[in-house]
Amino acid sequence: QVQLVESGGGLVQAGGSLRLSCVASASIWRFNTMGWYRQAPGKQRELVVLITSGGTTNYADSVKGRFAVSRDNAKKTIYLQMNSLKPGDTAVYYCNANGSPGNYWGQGTQVTVSS
Repeated sequence: QVQLVESGGGLVQAGGSLRLSCVASASIWRFNTMGWYRQAPGKQRELVVLITSGGTTNYADSVKGRFAVSRDNAKKTIYLQMNSLKPGDTAVYYCNANGSPGNYWGQGTQVTVSS
């Protein structure tokens, strides 16, 4: 069993920045993909970005050019740098890890962007 713990969420004004972190309880190199998803009230969970073990990334169109994902295998952590935040980015952000060990989710961290 692998635990994922997100942190870094909070309340920010439109145009501001936040950096989310997701720390895994086990090595992340075993996971083919890791990523960030988000779920706004009344909406389905949606993909924000995926990053593969090789570093390939896949961003949702809505965040391209504003968000940047990175991973540090040594620290068992992935990050999501979020810039130029908009009220539409308000959601609970979840970390995901998927690979041979299984498919795991974190508990989520709330991001609220005020106008």
